[in-house]
Amino acid sequence: MSQALLLMRIGALGAAIAVAAGAFGAHALADRLTPARLDTWKVASQYLLVHAVAIAVLSSATRGGGSGFVALWLLVAGCFIFSGSLYALCLTDVRVLGAITPIGGVCFIAGWITLAATLRWD
Repeated sequence: MSQALLLMRIGALGAAIAVAAGAFGAHALADRLTPARLDTWKVASQYLLVHAVAIAVLSSATRGGGSGFVALWLLVAGCFIFSGSLYALCLTDVRVLGAITPIGGVCFIAGWITLAATLRWD
């Protein structure tokens, strides 16, 4: 399987997870989380959805490989670290997980900057 196809699949699955997690938060967790934690859950779902769709769509634009794929893998890492740590924080209330979240944010920023610097329309 090509790297582009793998990234498209990861993006599509990430989008599905984001929608499912958003629905789970709105319905199953609405009475179990504080309003602040529910807002955190929503942020995790929104960031995951936006970046998953971007990964799926942009993977075809990086067909030349190289740095474009590095950028998308940084976005994948951001999805796992940023959204994953927020989901885990909401479910466990282990506050140290909130300290991990900015690492995911840095991955997002680095991914977008790398993508901007490397995309070519030859």
